[in-house]
Amino acid sequence: MDLRVNETELASCVQCGLCLSSCPTYRVTGDETMSPRGRIALMREVHLHDAPVTPEVLDSFETCIQCRGCEPACPSVVPYGHLIEATRGALVDAGTVRRGRPSRRLRRLALTVLTQPRLLRIGSSMLALAQRARLIPPPIERRLALPARLPVRRTPLRASGTDVYLFTGCVMDAWQRDVHHATQRVLEAAGFGVTPTGDAAPCCGALHLHAGLTSDGVGRATAVAAGLEPGIPIVVDSAGCGAHLKEHAGREVYDAAEFLAAHPDRLARIAADVTVLDLVVAVQDPCHLRHVQRVHAATRTVLTPFVRAIAELDDNGLCCGAGGAYSVLEPDMARQVRDRKTASIARVAPDVVASANPGCSMHLAAAPEMTVAVRHPMELIAAALDDNEHILSR
Repeated sequence: MDLRVNETELASCVQCGLCLSSCPTYRVTGDETMSPRGRIALMREVHLHDAPVTPEVLDSFETCIQCRGCEPACPSVVPYGHLIEATRGALVDAGTVRRGRPSRRLRRLALTVLTQPRLLRIGSSMLALAQRARLIPPPIERRLALPARLPVRRTPLRASGTDVYLFTGCVMDAWQRDVHHATQRVLEAAGFGVTPTGDAAPCCGALHLHAGLTSDGVGRATAVAAGLEPGIPIVVDSAGCGAHLKEHAGREVYDAAEFLAAHPDRLARIAADVTVLDLVVAVQDPCHLRHVQRVHAATRTVLTPFVRAIAELDDNGLCCGAGGAYSVLEPDMARQVRDRKTASIARVAPDVVASANPGCSMHLAAAPEMTVAVRHPMELIAAALDDNEHILSR
């Protein structure tokens, strides 16, 4: 079967195994087929030798979280992300999906709502009302990792200038618009005029790509770029969206912390006038910030002036198990991966956890053993600017 992989990239893996300790699914299972090396070996058999795509082979490919933690660990610089994206896209297009998983047509239909911002907001508000009335069964609420209190209404975002675009996206704008307000607050305090993208550039397509809808995912990123004025940097406060846009939009894209860290004079100016939050903050690096964008150090740079201390986790950036919709589709594996992350957080015993990705923050906050709040780094900085320590309420 043609998996549409680049055969030069496929051949670049020398099967050394140095990726194994960086792979969350291998760490949980100890199963070679649940590792990058094992998955690449299966790709070779299917693509080059026409091996059958058995349920076991599909299980191997579809249980990959696509965290790409294997890439920085690889001495051969194997572009594993390209390989698994191409493989899953080819399988979905061919109608070869695991039993019980939605077809390509159903996946596209389910994700259509993300490209319709008004419909998404209405649906999210109805979900919030159902949550208030306790109509959502607790197991479903836990599996969806819904925020503790979804917003029924959202305070509008208003433009203050044209120095940067703030990419607002889809689910994050509907469920976590407070993070966008915090990011805009911090950018404006640093002296930047901000234009929120709003409905002009809704979904970036990252979740489509994760679902194996390759052309849809890339097309959405291209549409975002086309819907915005050229020459204006795009600042993103969702690590997954930022990584996807950097790879596929063909525009100048920055993570919010990365952008601020590149302007140390402005950062120092706003830090000089605030009361430092008396908090020890554990930084959880979203995989697409650490392994794909590789700008996770910027989170520490921008947070340090505003909090008492930064605490590093001892798991070397291992994935938390969120992975876009992964925690919904693979709840058992996602939970086992998350258990390792929450254990690492518990060993540090911070006052708050900072995570720059909405999926990670919701997935972590939904863990029964989490006893501290999970907040976006920009929310913490905005809280320092406003002298507001209520940021700790869960």
